[in-house]
Amino acid sequence: MDYSKIEKSAARRELAVKTIIYIMLAVWALIVLFPFYWMILTSIKSNGEYNSELVPKLFTLSPTLENYGEAFTAVPLGGYFANTLIFTLATTAIMLIVTILAAFAFARLDFKGKNLAFTLFLALMMIPTELVVITNYVTITDWDLRNTFSGLILPSVTSVFYIYLLKENFAQIPDELYYAAKVDGTGDFKYLCKVMVPICRPTVVTVTILKVIECWNSYVWPRLVTDDRAYFLVSNGIQEIRESGFGRENIPAMMAAVVVISLPLIVLFLVFRRKIMEGVSRGGMKG
Repeated sequence: MDYSKIEKSAARRELAVKTIIYIMLAVWALIVLFPFYWMILTSIKSNGEYNSELVPKLFTLSPTLENYGEAFTAVPLGGYFANTLIFTLATTAIMLIVTILAAFAFARLDFKGKNLAFTLFLALMMIPTELVVITNYVTITDWDLRNTFSGLILPSVTSVFYIYLLKENFAQIPDELYYAAKVDGTGDFKYLCKVMVPICRPTVVTVTILKVIECWNSYVWPRLVTDDRAYFLVSNGIQEIRESGFGRENIPAMMAAVVVISLPLIVLFLVFRRKIMEGVSRGGMKG
């Protein structure tokens, strides 16, 4: 039996399979990335050039950045950016504090009814989002918090899923570390900050990034509790551009606004993509 021929045949088959896989991945990548390319391309075309194209072109010979200036002058997009930044940073910071403390309590502390409480807590994930939105709206209205940052932030400062994800990560840390810390006189809060959070940093980073994306893309809740432009977010700004007629008359400027709003999240994902994958994969590990 000629083992060299068998090895060469196996190598050729492996190469063929890898080639097919890479070709399929490349095609899928083009399909996924094309809308982003089209968005950017449209944003750098002049309104006249865009309207004169009977058949849309996949390139432009005369790119322009004037649409970006028009997008910022059509509505106070800069102010909406500032509002969104305040909303995102405040909500994410408070959510991290609440989520980390709750996950630590469920993962490490012993108290009566803990398992039942955690089961009931997870059952909250079964409640339809629409019911939660209605309840939150009534509560915020009764508290007279409409058109305030507090009204925007409060309903988003906790997440059952994030607490569950962190709790599972915290539970993977060996009990021996906790007992050793207690022998050394380390308190629970110090142990959480000095040991548990650093060990589970990838998951904490993942939760942070996902929450930032969630806040930045928030649309329904801000539309419900704000009708004052002083508290509009960027998602409201896009809707305002469209509803004012400017977005329908000047599609390139509308696309420029979308590019500006999407760019921070794209950069954030590209910078922290490895941390996100590491944190998600760690959430499924045991031991």
